[in-house]
Amino acid sequence: MDILEILTADYHNFPHNQTYRIYAADVYFKDPLNEFQGRDRYEKMIQFIAQWFQQPQLDLHQIQRNGDQIRTDWTLNWTTPLPWKPRICISGWSELQLNADELIISHVDYWHCSRWDVLKQHIWPQAMKL
Repeated sequence: MDILEILTADYHNFPHNQTYRIYAADVYFKDPLNEFQGRDRYEKMIQFIAQWFQQPQLDLHQIQRNGDQIRTDWTLNWTTPLPWKPRICISGWSELQLNADELIISHVDYWHCSRWDVLKQHIWPQAMKL
């Protein structure tokens, strides 16, 4: 399987059965809430999502490769374990950088909304449908 096939399967299975071996040991990760280095920390972040969020779903809309760069466009949904069980939706894209060994050395996520928009979905679940 090539890297695009593996990533497509990982999006489909998210957050379970992820292929962490496609990430370099010192991978750089950044999204609007986190910034760190290390495959171990990346794996722990995904495990946190699997443990604490209900019914997480990551829909892949497009994946494309240009040389050593990959872009994915996606929508992430989950139910937050609050008494009113808000269903949260974030759409965005990821920019992945590969090294010569075809390992991901950088994974940067961008959102089409602000962190405040995501917080508002928790407080007023019907107020925002992104």
